[in-house]
Amino acid sequence: MFILWWIIVGIIAGWITGKIMSGGGYGVFMDMVIGIIGAMIGGFIMRSLGHAGSGGFIYTVVVAVCGAVLLTLLLRLVTRGRVRQI
Repeated sequence: MFILWWIIVGIIAGWITGKIMSGGGYGVFMDMVIGIIGAMIGGFIMRSLGHAGSGGFIYTVVVAVCGAVLLTLLLRLVTRGRVRQI
């Protein structure tokens, strides 16, 4: 059940991140994948900083969006801003 929760939150975070980040996105499917991975990264970073995930749904989505934005920035640095849309 925990994994399903992070997938749902990651999909929401991917959609929000696609709307927040300027420039072209990575497409609907890749935005969702980035959101899911970003949710896990954000959760890992917050646990490492000592903040347990006890803030509820809004806290979880904010952490996931922050992780997804960070991941998107890293991907854009690696790919130098090139975006492929199918």
